[in-house]
This record gives sequence, structure tokens and C-alpha cells, in this order.
Amino acid sequence: MRRTAFAFVCLAATAMPAAAHVTLLQREAAPGAPYKAIFVVPHGCSGSATVRLTVTIPAGVLLVKPMAKPDWKTDVVHGTYAKPWASSHGAKMTEGVTQVTWSGRLPDEYFDEFVLMTFLSSELAPGSALYFPAIQTCESGEHRWVQSPSSKQHHLDEPAPSLKLVPPSVTTKKD
Repeated sequence: MRRTAFAFVCLAATAMPAAAHVTLLQREAAPGAPYKAIFVVPHGCSGSATVRLTVTIPAGVLLVKPMAKPDWKTDVVHGTYAKPWASSHGAKMTEGVTQVTWSGRLPDEYFDEFVLMTFLSSELAPGSALYFPAIQTCESGEHRWVQSPSSKQHHLDEPAPSLKLVPPSVTTKKD
């Protein structure tokens, strides 16, 4: 019994830091496929309710469609891409959604999820990572989850939600 309780406390302690940030629920995906980005907002700002979440879409993330949220307003910003990207049918896309903002009210004592349906261009490189800078605005205060790692920076105070790109799974045919 003691051993089980100790293991639970250790597991909870290691999980707590990740719960403090806006993160992606699914943190790995393959290029050239649809990706459902689920952003988890675990709390507000020092006890203050979250009233807005703005997510910037990284290059190569295409065909972005936000999921409607009851009692929340959703604003979408369109823009021109720095380079054309291959879409789901191989056609080159030169513009699309570059930012999504949800506005509403999420009390500090609750969590919620904010969802985007997307497509990851096949031109993205497996082994690399994508960062989705997110700004969480509260009734009092703000968290800017916009930091991405650099060669000189090992600890990030407010890391951007990140997605590791993995190789597509290999399927085998059965005879």
C-alpha cells in the first residue's frame, strides 16, 4: 500500500509542471496527414479566469478549421504563406489561416480544450518540431506561451505548445 501511494505521489509530482502550461494533447504526428490539434488550458492567471486564447499557426500547418465552442466567439486570421506548401491533394497552397482566437470565459478552477482540425504538409521534416505560440489572456494578467528552444536556452518559463514530427507509420499488407 505504501509503495503504491509513494508511486502515485511521484507520478503526480512529475506530471504537475506539464499541467501548468497550455499544451497540445497529442504531441506527435506525421507529415502528410490530417492532425487534430487539441490545446489544453489547465488554469487561468493567478486565480483569474481565462477570457481569450490566441494561437499562431506555424508554417506547413494547412487547412486549419477551428471547432466551434458554445458560448465562445472564434476569430480566424488569414494570410499569405512565406512559401507555397503542398496540401492534402498535392496542390500548392499560398495562403490560409495564420492565427485563431477564442474569446469567452473559463474560470480558473476549470480546464478546457480548444480544437483545430489541420493538415500537416508532406514537406515538413520528420524529426523536427513545430511550435504553436499561444497567448492566454485572463481577466487580470496574461501568459505568453511563445518560447521555443534555442541552442543557448535549456529552460523555458513559458514554452509554446509543441508538436514533434515523426515518420509516417509503415503498414504491411497481409496475404
